[in-house]
Amino acid sequence: SSATVYGEHGVPPMSEDAPLSATNPYGQTKVMMEQIIRDVAIADKNLRYAMLRYFNPVGAHPSGQIGEHPRGIPNNLMPYVQQVAIGLREKLSVFGDDYPTADGTGERDYIHVIDLADAHVLALEYLRKGGESNIFNLGNGKGFSVKEMIEAAKKATGKDIKVEMGARRAGDPAQLIASSEKARKILGWKTPAEVFDEQLRSLQQPGVATTP
Repeated sequence: SSATVYGEHGVPPMSEDAPLSATNPYGQTKVMMEQIIRDVAIADKNLRYAMLRYFNPVGAHPSGQIGEHPRGIPNNLMPYVQQVAIGLREKLSVFGDDYPTADGTGERDYIHVIDLADAHVLALEYLRKGGESNIFNLGNGKGFSVKEMIEAAKKATGKDIKVEMGARRAGDPAQLIASSEKARKILGWKTPAEVFDEQLRSLQQPGVATTP
């Protein structure tokens, strides 16, 4: 599934029991498919499901063999930013800088594709072990604005990224940020950043020696 099922009325961070109110055709297809899956599971008691609501997947496999280089014009922010950075496209159009966010641009919760892959494996193991049908958000729980992502890309690439500000697109929420506590609690899912933070906290416990 997708974070788009929450529309623009949810209060971040969104939990899985937040009202569904998709504001665009893509989100509506996800809402409909979720309902179809629920109905089929009611009709067939042998069927169990795990629906994963992605927030904003980004990134590539560490090998570099699989990554974001879509055919045609990219629909997502980061592939477009990267194509502008390497000269494939002249500029990046930013849709809206008057949202009620810190810098006026939309905020999204970005999650790495490797973390998503891990969540799929954990969800399958959960079902195989007899877990009940369930829905899980997959995000890192923090929002980053479009401007923040562009600045991060500039820093990482050392390239200037030409930006053209435009009007908002209909159906684009100001913020989409996940609460993924349910996936953490039930699936045992953790992002690498969370694992690192836990290790760092353990090293900072009294009586634990640390090496500079």
